[in-house]
Amino acid sequence: MKLYLETKDYTLTGESFKLLHDPVLDMLITEPQPDNLGRYYESEDYISHTDAKKSLVDKMYHTVKGYNLKSKLSLINSYAGTDKTILDVGAGTGDFLVRAKHDGWKITGIEPNDLARLKAEEKGVMLLDDLNTLPIGQKFEVITLWHVLEHLPDLESQVSKLVGLLTESGTLVIAVPNFKSYDAKYYKEYWAAFDVPRHLWHFSQKSIQNIFVKYGMKLVRTKPMFFDAFYVALLSEKYKNGKQNFIRAFLIGLISNFRALRSKEYSSLIYVIKRR
Repeated sequence: MKLYLETKDYTLTGESFKLLHDPVLDMLITEPQPDNLGRYYESEDYISHTDAKKSLVDKMYHTVKGYNLKSKLSLINSYAGTDKTILDVGAGTGDFLVRAKHDGWKITGIEPNDLARLKAEEKGVMLLDDLNTLPIGQKFEVITLWHVLEHLPDLESQVSKLVGLLTESGTLVIAVPNFKSYDAKYYKEYWAAFDVPRHLWHFSQKSIQNIFVKYGMKLVRTKPMFFDAFYVALLSEKYKNGKQNFIRAFLIGLISNFRALRSKEYSSLIYVIKRR
């Protein structure tokens, strides 16, 4: 594997990491991958675990989050089975599962972070801390991972487990950043969606197809996440220039989405995957 670029943890430690390109899968791998990943999530700036709304960026995140929750619910409803069973892996503070439950889904969620699970419990959602705590033989019609697959250690083992938890006609819905996007290429080592070392893997569309085909799965649909380009650009501006330039971030996000109309390389993509 060849060195793609070097970047660092801008959120917490400032430590440097390498991104190595796997030419077979067409993905990037964070090197080294720390043994104690948990400590890299111990930051008040990690919004998905804390529901923080202190800064303007936090408030923007939650405004967009409300729209995205409606969009996600609409998407999973189009793949609902007769029982409407769903597993959300990396459920954070439980907002998506709250929406799904209100819409008649039988919900199960996994979230390893203690603080996030407590926040979810306050909303009436009880989350498990690990896939291995699920009852033996339990299956789900839909399994979702919203910006979670890139966080999972031992990727091959995790993918195998997820496929095994699907019903025969079940659907995997996975959202991840796309390092082939314009905003990723523009910001390079400052691209916020690299988010090392919390993001262990960095996917392209080709890599998602290549990883899941080995498990008898096929990609049936991709869906862009338009707002991610703007949010990621805003964070990337801060990493690159030391301050948030809203105008430049908006322009880069706009250019990224505009170019993706032709290339289909959006900042983040949702992948819908089913058995072959």
